[in-house]
Amino acid sequence: MLPLRGFLGFTFVFAGLQKLANPGFFDASNPASIQAQLAGAQRASPIHGLLGPLSHVSILVGLVIAFAEVAIGLATLFGFMARVAAAGGLLLSFMLFLTVSYHSHPYYTGSDIVFMFAWVPLVIAGAGGVLSADTFLAQRARVEMGAEPIATVPVSFAVVRRVCGQFDNGRCKAQHGAPCAPAPCPFLAQQPDRTRRMDQQEMDRRTMLATGGAAAGLSAAVLLGGGTVAGLGRLAGGSGPSGKDQSTPTLGGATAAGQRTGSTTTPSSSAPATSTSAPPPTTAPSRPAGTKIGPASGVPVGGAASFQDPSSGDPSLVVQPAAGTFVAFDAVCPHAGCTVEYYSSQRLFICPCHGSEFNGRTGSVEVGPAQRGLTQLHVAEGSDGDLYVS
Repeated sequence: MLPLRGFLGFTFVFAGLQKLANPGFFDASNPASIQAQLAGAQRASPIHGLLGPLSHVSILVGLVIAFAEVAIGLATLFGFMARVAAAGGLLLSFMLFLTVSYHSHPYYTGSDIVFMFAWVPLVIAGAGGVLSADTFLAQRARVEMGAEPIATVPVSFAVVRRVCGQFDNGRCKAQHGAPCAPAPCPFLAQQPDRTRRMDQQEMDRRTMLATGGAAAGLSAAVLLGGGTVAGLGRLAGGSGPSGKDQSTPTLGGATAAGQRTGSTTTPSSSAPATSTSAPPPTTAPSRPAGTKIGPASGVPVGGAASFQDPSSGDPSLVVQPAAGTFVAFDAVCPHAGCTVEYYSSQRLFICPCHGSEFNGRTGSVEVGPAQRGLTQLHVAEGSDGDLYVS
């Protein structure tokens, strides 16, 4: 159990501290924040109906997840309340599977389902009795009550027969000459004298009190250590991959599909049929089909601007890779629903949650775990200088 405990414990502690140390995890404007991840999960998770209310307390949810990961990881490393910690790790991994990696294809490319099953042996067997705080606390309670420590020693049945005074040429004198076998062996079946047995209830009570005190100490250490790491992370500031635009501009709000931003005036029936003072007719600027999302000038050459897709409501990005050329994509990563970011120096869309990379011109996937590219949107510039998406 030790290698499994070491890996799961270290990974969960690291994951929890990483969340607490990253200011962007609690910043709603960051695509990798808990708010953005909950919003993405609502679009893709099979339990999206349960996530809606949680989005209103997303910071609290993020803190609970981060501190739970640290507590579960430390308890697993120390073998403390091992089965409870493992059950918590299994439940947390299962919830992350349902919200983050449920649509990973093939299913084994999502790590959460692997973590979920990795916790099962520890739920069944606990810490295994080796380098375990649970074993230490139980043994200390026995020693304090004057009982000998419990030790399980594997002994072959051949050794039992050699030391047994009732063994005679393959038969057991205590069993009236019956063949000697492990199952009916009175030597193996005997129990300690009841007069020497300790008060098991008192021993359990002492063990529980010691466990409760240790749990309180561990909780205090998790809160103090986690708070310190979070404070240091905010002092140091968050960092991300190089090349990302420091500030992605947001285009103006989209109007209803097909609606014109201007209006034409129909002459009144009471107006004269002809008028020498009327201005000459002008030709209204043509525009492409679709919904206006904002001025083309709001998209920097070589950079990107964000907008909301009027048809789906998803966050989207429009890129101007060359002057006068515009391409637009749904910014929701097809892997787990996080919102991708555009990195102009690399000409890539990169998912901040799991590292998927997409081509900046075509949206096709270049680096997994995403199995397909971003959904492309049709965008065109009208003669009025605005961009229209359909």
